[in-house]
Amino acid sequence: MRDAEFNDPRLVTVYDAEYSWSRDDDFFLSVVGETPAARVLDLGCGTGRLALGMAAAGHQVTGVDPARASIEAARRKPGAERVTWIEGTAEVLPERSFDVVVMTSHVAQVFVDDDAWHRTLTAVGRSLVPGGRLVFDSRDPRDRGWERWNPVDSRRQVSLPDGREVEVWTEVTTVQDGAVSFAGHYSFPDEELVSTSTLRFRSEDELRASLAAAGFTVERIYGGWSRQAVGEGDGEFLVIART
Repeated sequence: MRDAEFNDPRLVTVYDAEYSWSRDDDFFLSVVGETPAARVLDLGCGTGRLALGMAAAGHQVTGVDPARASIEAARRKPGAERVTWIEGTAEVLPERSFDVVVMTSHVAQVFVDDDAWHRTLTAVGRSLVPGGRLVFDSRDPRDRGWERWNPVDSRRQVSLPDGREVEVWTEVTTVQDGAVSFAGHYSFPDEELVSTSTLRFRSEDELRASLAAAGFTVERIYGGWSRQAVGEGDGEFLVIART
């Protein structure tokens, strides 16, 4: 199943168990916090970890995601009533409604096709107030992180809330024209599930050009979660752009 970790309730549970609050959430929360009491859109909010954290920090948060199972999981969490949850894509966004838009967990890389990426950026730009900010992460292709997505380096054990252990690993299937396709394997005690995905690894120049074409001005690009320079951090592009 494609992108099953967001669409299959069994794998959504694994995702939530594996990924708790971390330094990437700290980074996004700190950038959003530069706009006090901001109206924030979390586009591709998943199961709501960051959206809930931003709401708890006093921001007015809307979480949007196309995956019903993820949105449903978010709505069941403590504090979920503080967030407006919407099942959908950037196309449903109201105009001039947000001070900040965030796209975390490398959501920007899901838009493999350049036209789809441009449409998303354009929709995000319309949803921001003049001078509003877009903040997102995308992996630096020079780090070649996909080379670590193999059954040896990526294998790990995930403990579920019900006490079961799930063995998880990733393997790349194709790398072509900046797009990396891969399969995530989830070995439960009684079954194995597979989720397939493709991500686009854009260079810094490609990101800058795409943002300019959509009417954004790049404010800053960091290379790591501690705001290091590009090439000196964690193999990331952490992009802050303004309308």
